Amino acid sequence: MSEYQRRGSHTVSHLSCHIVWSTKYRYKVLKGEIQFRCRDLLIQVCEAEELEILKGVVSSDHVHLHIEYSPKQSISFLVKQLKGRSSRKLQQEFPQLGKMYWGRHFWATGYGVWSTGNITDEMVNEYLEHHRKPDSDNSNFILE
Repeated sequence: MSEYQRRGSHTVSHLSCHIVWSTKYRYKVLKGEIQFRCRDLLIQVCEAEELEILKGVVSSDHVHLHIEYSPKQSISFLVKQLKGRSSRKLQQEFPQLGKMYWGRHFWATGYGVWSTGNITDEMVNEYLEHHRKPDSDNSNFILE
């Protein structure tokens, strides 16, 4: 299985997703020192939340993160931590951002998230189709 596989006392998982969010008003402020500091802050948050960064990009006006996470973690909570902590620290450390972002909102509202993984929908459907065939005791129940 994958090198990113997580094991618990009764679980094995490989959950990954691609998250994208942008700066408020799509201002291209993630450049130079701000971009490097944003990268460092996101890495710190991921380490604190026990997330594995598979790949990531900090562009001038948005962020892409491909992460691997635990089943007990919620994506909405993780995004809240990533956006909240980085916004607060960036605005503290770079006062020039306050002139552009009055109201202390650095990131735009919302985010995009897509699940990723090592199997396709077709593979899952093929596996389930195999299990539709009745067992010797006819105990399969089909959900549709």
